[in-house]
Amino acid sequence: MFGFVSAAFAYDKPANDIDDEPANAPAPTLLAPRKGLRLPDMPVHDPWILAHEESKTYYLYSAARQNADGVRRSGTLTYKSKNLLDWDGPYIVFSVPDGIWANPSQGAWAPEVHRYNGKYYLFVTLHNSERVIDRPPDAWRITHMRGTVIAAADSPEGPFKVLKPDGPHPPADFMTLDGTLYVEDGVPWMVYAHEWIQMIDGMMEAIPLKPDLSAAAGDPIHLFKASDAPWLNAQRTPSKKEIRYVTDGPEMFRTKTGQLLMLWSSYDRDGYVQTVARSESGKLVGPWKQLDPLVGNDSGHGMLFRTFDGQLMMVLHQPFRRARAKLFDMEDTGDNLKVIRPREDLHGRPASQVERK
Repeated sequence: MFGFVSAAFAYDKPANDIDDEPANAPAPTLLAPRKGLRLPDMPVHDPWILAHEESKTYYLYSAARQNADGVRRSGTLTYKSKNLLDWDGPYIVFSVPDGIWANPSQGAWAPEVHRYNGKYYLFVTLHNSERVIDRPPDAWRITHMRGTVIAAADSPEGPFKVLKPDGPHPPADFMTLDGTLYVEDGVPWMVYAHEWIQMIDGMMEAIPLKPDLSAAAGDPIHLFKASDAPWLNAQRTPSKKEIRYVTDGPEMFRTKTGQLLMLWSSYDRDGYVQTVARSESGKLVGPWKQLDPLVGNDSGHGMLFRTFDGQLMMVLHQPFRRARAKLFDMEDTGDNLKVIRPREDLHGRPASQVERK
């Protein structure tokens, strides 16, 4: 039975101990979950798929819209599938609670759910536009609090409870997003994007975490900047338009030969793009070499998972506006990733073909 949290569920006060949540807390919802959905039926941005081995269930996570439960509260929803074709949902697994640093009505971006040390951890980016970090003339534009929090649960179905109510895990005066979990030599890290809105040239950074993921355990380290991608700079032409060196959606992958890759996204002249970088040292610290993009056509924010029969797959969203989840069979070549084929049998025709009709 699902332990889903409704956005109407009110927290009297947030707490760091996830075990003090009533196991069977009532969770009324105004969402109307449906059976037999297909991916073209499901609005999805920044998709994340968890393949849950014990139940042989795929969980597809995405942001829940405000008012999904009849109140102005953001959160995370999931769809379920046994075969990646037929989906049930949506169901809410997390709602931004009152009493934390973030504004519950201002969005919950890029949810990821990781299994770690016997629990499930939701990484999700929250916001508070009323808590200003800097403004001109001390900065080139107004920046406000934005960062990834971690919430924990005993099940991939939630309910997830925020571990650190007083701020995001990266520094609170950094404007960051899209945090993901990576473990190296037994040490958990959050790898995240440092906003171009604050940095002008977007950064990829990482911060070590405490063993229970409850808070940061040290200072951030720099990995690379968006403009390091040679293919991005090769497309630049002189113009009065603002240059946006964007970093989005990091996800780490260790290849069959031990190479360390990072999926990430940016924008080229044609829109959003899914690309990849490789650590030349095989370690998080890099240095990082930027490889050719994997998928263009206004696609991105991808992640990798394996099906229950062992096939490596990537899910991303396309197009950026009115996005839907797209699936691809992938090959681990040892030092890179290769797209084998788009799974149109699962996600329908590419958006570009639909738009040309």
